[in-house]
Amino acid sequence: MEEKGRTEQWSSKLGFILSSAGAAIGLGAIWKFPYVTGMSGGGAFFLLFIVFTLVIGLPMLLSEFIIGRGTGKEAISAYKKLAPDSLWVWIGRLGVLGCFLLLSFYSVVGGWVLVYSGLAIPGQVIGDGTNYGELFGTVTGSVWITLLGLLLFTVINVIVIASGIQNGIERANKYMMPLLFVFFIILVVRSLTLDGAMEGVKFFLAPDFSKITGESILYALGQSFFSLAVGFSCMVTYSSYLKKDVSLRSSAGSVVGMNIFVSLLAGLAIFPVVFAFGLAPDEGPGLLFMVLPEVFGQMPFGELFLAMFLLLFLFATLTSSFSLYEIIVAALTANGKRTRKTVAWLTGLIVFVAAIPSAMSSSLLESFMINGKSIFDSTDYLVSNILLPLGNLLIAVFIIHRMDRELVKQEFNLSTNDSHGLFRVWLVLMTVVVPLTIVAVFINNL
Repeated sequence: MEEKGRTEQWSSKLGFILSSAGAAIGLGAIWKFPYVTGMSGGGAFFLLFIVFTLVIGLPMLLSEFIIGRGTGKEAISAYKKLAPDSLWVWIGRLGVLGCFLLLSFYSVVGGWVLVYSGLAIPGQVIGDGTNYGELFGTVTGSVWITLLGLLLFTVINVIVIASGIQNGIERANKYMMPLLFVFFIILVVRSLTLDGAMEGVKFFLAPDFSKITGESILYALGQSFFSLAVGFSCMVTYSSYLKKDVSLRSSAGSVVGMNIFVSLLAGLAIFPVVFAFGLAPDEGPGLLFMVLPEVFGQMPFGELFLAMFLLLFLFATLTSSFSLYEIIVAALTANGKRTRKTVAWLTGLIVFVAAIPSAMSSSLLESFMINGKSIFDSTDYLVSNILLPLGNLLIAVFIIHRMDRELVKQEFNLSTNDSHGLFRVWLVLMTVVVPLTIVAVFINNL
């Protein structure tokens, strides 16, 4: 029997950091962050996001790393090992369920990006007189286009996951993540050279706290969770493949640092362009598919820059979806009775079928509503506003009140100089600050 999911490891610390950063850097950092920042006042929101990411997101990320590397098990088996014959195993099961539901609409967006990338590379998106709102409506409103994009996005994920940890996920991230940063830096340089770009930079980096509201504070809190992929135990599974000679603290710090850097690049790539062409910064979720093509269409070599932006977005979407697939496949192969390849293709098939209702939310099922929301939006709401905060809260309670304190401390300090001061800070944050913050976000979301 094959049990690669349990015997494979990351080949290096760099491979683990790039893969973990790839898991975190996705829709949250490149799509959601810019438009939420635009709607929440710009610079002050970005500053709050950084603070909450360091104070809330980083301790949570480190907690998942401790659980995963401390047990050497994927999400479900990790909680079984740490708290046998108890209900705590449902944290892992909730994570698997949450990742599955997330994939059911995340893969739809991935399909859209794949279709747009396929159109942009040969120069088929930007054109004189093109109505970009209508183009987006055509892509999302066509059953066959959305299903084709969904199918291709699913197949790419399955091929990578079926290839294993080192030969699949790690190898893909080692190519995609550096290319993502290269494309981003090129786009930022082009963005900053536009006339009027500095107004966008000022909006993004100069804090104006008069624009901060209670709602935008809670948005920043929620974004700090969403952008680090914590709450569904994806990082528990990823860190279970990590060698004991790697520092969890420095790894978590590297992942958070890369995530904040990408959020900075996203803002510097988008807001100067938006302001240079006199557009409003609070364009909302349509920013990527409707506003940016119009803007790039007014720039020399705009089609090239649009293609680069869509490709980096595609890379980010894929590296995140790899982690969502991995937690499911690792859980289903944990007993060694099924091969990784078989489970990967079976999971891909099930995800594809489950995603069809969300894919058709703008076409055949457009009139089907759940409490005034489409199937796509309802699934997004359930995952982002209920299951994700709940998962974070349960993990925070578990690692402080149920997991063996000595094991926690050992993993926290392993391969680094013992730092009782840092451990105490982390302990206070996880015992008091993080749970209270999560409850506040959870109540606001409800």
